[in-house]
Amino acid sequence: MATLPITKRGAEQLKAELQRLKTKDRPAVIAAIAEARSHGDLSENAEYDAAKDRQGFIEGRIKEVEGKLAAAQIIDPAALDAGGRVVFGATVQLEDEDSGEQVTYQIVGEDEADLKQGLINISSPIARALIGKEEGDSAEVQAPGGLRHYEIISVRYV
Repeated sequence: MATLPITKRGAEQLKAELQRLKTKDRPAVIAAIAEARSHGDLSENAEYDAAKDRQGFIEGRIKEVEGKLAAAQIIDPAALDAGGRVVFGATVQLEDEDSGEQVTYQIVGEDEADLKQGLINISSPIARALIGKEEGDSAEVQAPGGLRHYEIISVRYV
């Protein structure tokens, strides 16, 4: 199995989700199944079917999160020293060369990505275009809205 890069913060979020699934969600669905079972005939019991479906989802998610944590390569962006190059975990301030608009993104793993918070997936077009570049370089990004040109204003490791 290939390793998956993930930031320290992302690994902590996955661990917290796994803890919640195992200690809260799993016992709650077991109780719901027991409650539905007590209502009698299971063949026409919608509550029982819904609880079993929920249990399947929770167990699947537990396996998925455990697999991701097992394959994770945890990277602490604050401990990086990439000499000003854009690498996984770096926070990059960009300026759109056409509009002059400035944006800041941190390059993170798939599970952590949230564009509204400025967290972009390592495999996204913009992240792929930035990797390896340095402050002052230009990056050409093939975005859904067309070709965009960005200048890298700063690269930080926080």
